[in-house]
Amino acid sequence: MSLRYFARLLAIILVALLCISPEAFAKQTRNPNIIFILTDDLGYGDVGAFGQTKIKTPNIDRMAREGMKFTQHYSGSPVCAPARCVLMTGKHPGHATSRDNREIKPEGQFPIPDEEITLAELMKQSGYVTGAFGKWGLGSPESSGSPLKQGFDRFYGYNCQRVAHNLYPTYLYDNDRRVSLNNHEFSAHQKLPENADPNDPASYKQFIGKEFAPDLYAEQALRFIREHKDRPFFLYFPTIIPHLALQVPEDSLQEYAGMFAETPYPGGKSYLPHYTPRAAYAALITRMDREVGRMMELINELGLDEETIFVFTSDNGPAVDGSGGVDSGFFNSNAGMRGYKGSVYEGGIRVPTIVRWKGRIKAGTESDRVTGFEDWMPTLLNLSGAKSKAPREIDGISFAPVLLGKKQSERPFLYREFPAPNYGGQQSVRVGDWKAVRQNLNRRDKAAPNLHIELYNLKNDPAETTDVSAKNQKIVARMDKLMREQHTPSEDFRFPALDALSRN
Repeated sequence: MSLRYFARLLAIILVALLCISPEAFAKQTRNPNIIFILTDDLGYGDVGAFGQTKIKTPNIDRMAREGMKFTQHYSGSPVCAPARCVLMTGKHPGHATSRDNREIKPEGQFPIPDEEITLAELMKQSGYVTGAFGKWGLGSPESSGSPLKQGFDRFYGYNCQRVAHNLYPTYLYDNDRRVSLNNHEFSAHQKLPENADPNDPASYKQFIGKEFAPDLYAEQALRFIREHKDRPFFLYFPTIIPHLALQVPEDSLQEYAGMFAETPYPGGKSYLPHYTPRAAYAALITRMDREVGRMMELINELGLDEETIFVFTSDNGPAVDGSGGVDSGFFNSNAGMRGYKGSVYEGGIRVPTIVRWKGRIKAGTESDRVTGFEDWMPTLLNLSGAKSKAPREIDGISFAPVLLGKKQSERPFLYREFPAPNYGGQQSVRVGDWKAVRQNLNRRDKAAPNLHIELYNLKNDPAETTDVSAKNQKIVARMDKLMREQHTPSEDFRFPALDALSRN
């Protein structure tokens, strides 16, 4: 190649580069934004894309049409805090630091320790600006578990999940600063006063405030998107909807006025009374769907649709039928599966999940691959070009190949445990279509643990109605071995029955 020819070729390349605008160049090279929407106690069957017929969720359904549905995705735990810990650390509940909903007074839950590496920290190390808006539940502002100490540049919302039982709180946190709201103070757990008429809608007005917390943190999330539109961002949106109490602004409630036969809920089964509990539950979910739509529209308006990954899922199954006035049976919230929140049966941990990335994930697709919350860390790192940053000690397995239309071998197993005595103490493991379950391992009444392993074939028996352990002892033995191996004793969350088994 002559010197003259090389000079001419170089000049052509330079001219071509100069013709590309800075915006276009940035668009070609930037890593994708990630918007991770985590709902609270939303059942597998609570949205239209997963079979709901009574509750309107047009934006979530659109996300499913334009993305990929995961029909066998599992939360990290059947309750809030440990599920979020699995999500943030990539470790399943037999290895994770938080394994139950334990509050540390005066407010906040058991904190993620300093030495843990979180998804937010890894995204930040990869050049992302990070923000969390909604409910945290993994450590108070003063603790090692503060969101600002675990990788988030920005936080707005509830720090403590107990405070989040009231959707009209007297305060929220703006980063680590407590800010007052224009709401009157009242307990989120009370009955209708004895002198109040349960058939009079006015009797329930006292449980409504002026500033609806989900609206406030949703606005902050939109602001975060606008402020950081020119660089990759990781937006974690752990909304408190549809977690109890049943409280929703009147404009949303009116969308369902008169649609369902109603029996007023006067309280008595925890949380707050409501005059039309079915309408309130539906209205909460539809209002949350509206916020999902606003985020999708803003991303489109900013020209970031092809540079943004949307994830939609839930932290566990729906509230137990009847608790707090919720009629999970009426809405078929668990989609006919066994169990609700607090259970390691399918209804308690299998959650509706959608991933949308316009132009990269084929629209209208569906995957039945078994995946779990621990898998999000390596998957999102993989999709954001930081695959090598995933810590070796995590339990998560990237399913990025599935999202991008490639074949991938099935997950070897998926392990869950939940020590809470008020839920009996539970353990489960899934291998292919087989699922093993142990119940009543850690009961409040100190009864001897039940070490019997129930066995279900989810392909033949998705509702887990028939224990076939007696006819499949070789499979049971394999499951028992996994259950022993995958539990690591924790000094902070003792599980005596499993601790003893894991040492044998």
